[in-house]
Amino acid sequence: MTPSELHQDAIVIDGLVIAKWNRELFEDMRKGGLTAANCTVSVWEGFQATVDNIVKTDALMAESSDLVRPVRTTADITRAKEEGKTGIIYGFQNAHAFEDQIGYVEIFKKLGVGIVQMCYNTQNLVGTGCYERDGGLSGFGREIVAEMNRVGIMCDLSHVGENTSREVIEASEKPVCYSHCLPSGLKEHPRNKSDEELKFIADNGGFVGVTMFTPFLRAGVDATVDDYVEAIEYVMNIVGEDAIGIGTDFTQGHDKQFFEWLTHDKGYARRLTNFGKIINPEGIRTIGEFPNLTEALLKRGLSERQVRKIMGENWVNVLKDVWGE
Repeated sequence: MTPSELHQDAIVIDGLVIAKWNRELFEDMRKGGLTAANCTVSVWEGFQATVDNIVKTDALMAESSDLVRPVRTTADITRAKEEGKTGIIYGFQNAHAFEDQIGYVEIFKKLGVGIVQMCYNTQNLVGTGCYERDGGLSGFGREIVAEMNRVGIMCDLSHVGENTSREVIEASEKPVCYSHCLPSGLKEHPRNKSDEELKFIADNGGFVGVTMFTPFLRAGVDATVDDYVEAIEYVMNIVGEDAIGIGTDFTQGHDKQFFEWLTHDKGYARRLTNFGKIINPEGIRTIGEFPNLTEALLKRGLSERQVRKIMGENWVNVLKDVWGE
């Protein structure tokens, strides 16, 4: 197969998209051959605001049902591929929307939420993020993890502190993930994961989605799709070819105000970080350029089987396990 043919034939899953919701985004997902994506519907929002986000997004998806479909099961991912659509998995980047109510976990599962990050950069009722002193998983957090296991929501640890991450990995009876991270072995950064952290999550049945967010890549804003592939290969050499996937962290369509909201605690309080210039790697600036990633992986010398796994098959397998199918 040519790279283009392989991309068209493969299941292609992006483990983290936080782009601006609109029809143009859905059109670009189709252009890029995206089979499914974990799309963020909550970061700093509480319960009510998150429900409002889901209501708005449900309506937008209904208006664009020729391009997208909701994903509640991995069978929906298969259907999306057959229909030539992109399946949308709702995801949180913060457990803040659960507030202090364990019962909200199942409510959000019923609304289509399949992946939830335990903390976003800072402390919440569950545990601690990667930008402050990490006190580990709280007692309430252990109850939240158990409930997420029960209803079938995947625990995501991408922005979570090292101690909290380790304790979630140990507490969870289902596989957990870093849906979008990079290795600190290539660039030291509070958001990047050490070789030891990557090995620990994989050794405990977990999963790693590799991001291409340029502030965390070794080449920074000068990065290309080949630099992204370098990071993917680095992680694969640690976790193995069955525990790795894609989690781009596409922020397509957002403005400076959005990044100001993301980078302040609770969306408004103290500044946590400053990303500087936001630009995706050359060759995969937009979701529509996704086929270039498949081509770059093949050029790197990865086999067709490995590329299919990385581009989406591994995500399907781990989601099937977590969602209890």
